[in-house]
Amino acid sequence: MATLQYFVCALIILSLSLDGANGYYFASEDQCHFTSPDQYLEFTQTLWFNKAAFMRFNSTLGEWEGYTAFGVQIAALRNKDKAFQTRMRAEKERYCRRNTQIEIICILTQTAEPEVKLRLTKASSSGHPAMLVCSAYDFYPKRIKLTWYRDGKEVTGDMISSEELADGDWYYQAHSYLEFTPKAGENISCEVHHTSLKEPLVVHWDSSMPEPERSKIAIGAAGLVLGFVVTAAGFINYKRKSRGMWCYCSAV
Repeated sequence: MATLQYFVCALIILSLSLDGANGYYFASEDQCHFTSPDQYLEFTQTLWFNKAAFMRFNSTLGEWEGYTAFGVQIAALRNKDKAFQTRMRAEKERYCRRNTQIEIICILTQTAEPEVKLRLTKASSSGHPAMLVCSAYDFYPKRIKLTWYRDGKEVTGDMISSEELADGDWYYQAHSYLEFTPKAGENISCEVHHTSLKEPLVVHWDSSMPEPERSKIAIGAAGLVLGFVVTAAGFINYKRKSRGMWCYCSAV
């Protein structure tokens, strides 16, 4: 049970004040656990007293379990009551089966479109100087396909893709890595196929100029602007000093 990934179909808590003045409370909690209505389905009813569970019925075990000394005694009495046990076992079909069908349909019809990002980084191997990373985030359901294209042709080598990774919040992420040598003018794209998309999502990498050259130009442009600013500031300062000296001499 603990190793299974399951959905909780519904949660019902009924609280009764046994003694409002002293703050004694009783609660009954019903749950349906399932992976699918046909493969795994379990009904549980847990009884609580002052926020502490003292006994539980489990349809898989078919009997009650006690968690406290009092709970063990009551569980033993209820397990001997065959009519009561039959009614509890029937709750799995009566209460859970219909509700899980509704929940499963609701879950399977929900989708979330992936957010796709394409970035350039340094390759890990010595064979290629660069690597493109295509990442898809926050998509549901799990299955997704990331495909690389270079100049209109599907890339089959120098690439590796990760499995779909669960974020722990029903969403998934996946990554695909392409090692390559940047060339000016080549067209590289990442194509994403997912059931939430009406048509494949294509993200293009701007390869009009290799990244090292773009970086050199950006640095050179920044240096040129900075040099112009420094030169202009020096010239203005020189003119101010020259004007001040002329005024002082004329006064004498």
